[in-house]
Amino acid sequence: MSMVRALEVAYRYPQNNHGLAPTSLNIEPGDPVLIAGPSGCGKSTLARCLTGLIPHLYHGTLEGEVWLDGLRTIDAEMWQLADQAGLVFQNPATQMLGESVEEEIVFGLENLGLSREVIGERVEETLTRFGLQALRTRAPQTLSGGEQQKLSLASVTARRPPVLVLDEPLSMLDGTAADELVQHLASLAGAGTAIVVCEHREEYLRPIPELRTLALEGPVPKEIEAPALHLQPEQVKAHTLEVEGLTVMLGGRAVLRDLSFSARMGQVVAVVGRNGVGKTTMLRALAGLQKHSGSVKLNGSQPDLGMVFQNADLQLFNASVREEILFRVPEPDMGLYEWLLAALGLARYEDVPPLLLSEGEKKRVALATVL
Repeated sequence: MSMVRALEVAYRYPQNNHGLAPTSLNIEPGDPVLIAGPSGCGKSTLARCLTGLIPHLYHGTLEGEVWLDGLRTIDAEMWQLADQAGLVFQNPATQMLGESVEEEIVFGLENLGLSREVIGERVEETLTRFGLQALRTRAPQTLSGGEQQKLSLASVTARRPPVLVLDEPLSMLDGTAADELVQHLASLAGAGTAIVVCEHREEYLRPIPELRTLALEGPVPKEIEAPALHLQPEQVKAHTLEVEGLTVMLGGRAVLRDLSFSARMGQVVAVVGRNGVGKTTMLRALAGLQKHSGSVKLNGSQPDLGMVFQNADLQLFNASVREEILFRVPEPDMGLYEWLLAALGLARYEDVPPLLLSEGEKKRVALATVL
């Protein structure tokens, strides 16, 4: 019998009637499987079905069957399914329970009933594997997005579940950390763990031996292409952003020190670096959301800059996509609004609460609110 077996499984969420089209797959021990497809195609929904979160924690309409090592998910208890499968969420912040990095890893191991000695060994091994030793006493909420993603991966893989399901595990990792994770997944698959990865960054996963791909189809957009966008002259005037001596202190340490640069209209500036180096902190400082020293000027004046957060959940709070995009815009340019809906593939979700969308769709809404 397969380790994971899905038979024409389909799901619709009650709030928006979207979800997962009928899907079938069989996964044997040691099989690595990539679930690919555009935002909104049902990757996260499939991950929830394969681990039993659907139907036990989500109460929409489920069709078909999912079996985990002989257990039908709809019949089994959640604690039984948790022994068989581990799920790494796409948004790691929703998975944090401990008061420190170490406690986060220990929590799952204690729930397996392991001895203190075994727990200690696994914690040290896991901290080392994911490069979290220096962060072991830090509160998870104080970590960068990439560091939180490493921690969620560490806490789940430390349990060594027979089936490991990962939802966009590379989305917040730098290139080096992504390569290291892929090597670890290949090692786990070689040792007999069934691996299911829902991911957009497919190129990183190609080195995994015998990787097979299941491609899900996304929703068909109402528009084939976005209409032309006509900008007014005042919208394209020259701008120059000047940053001098930008310094940010957090917890008594300098996250950024004396950073200076300029950016002119039309430039695209890529800010790169390892997880935790200060990329998000820099953006928060530029947008006026982080205390800092030094100066940030646009054409010599204090700027009003828009920022799209790494975790879109933190900036979405209205009852519909339409209300979110037009929030606090007293005289909206409805031509621009319609263009954004089309260009970002959001027209079909105009009346849907933003927090019910997929993570990728939420990020598109956040981008639209800034634009």
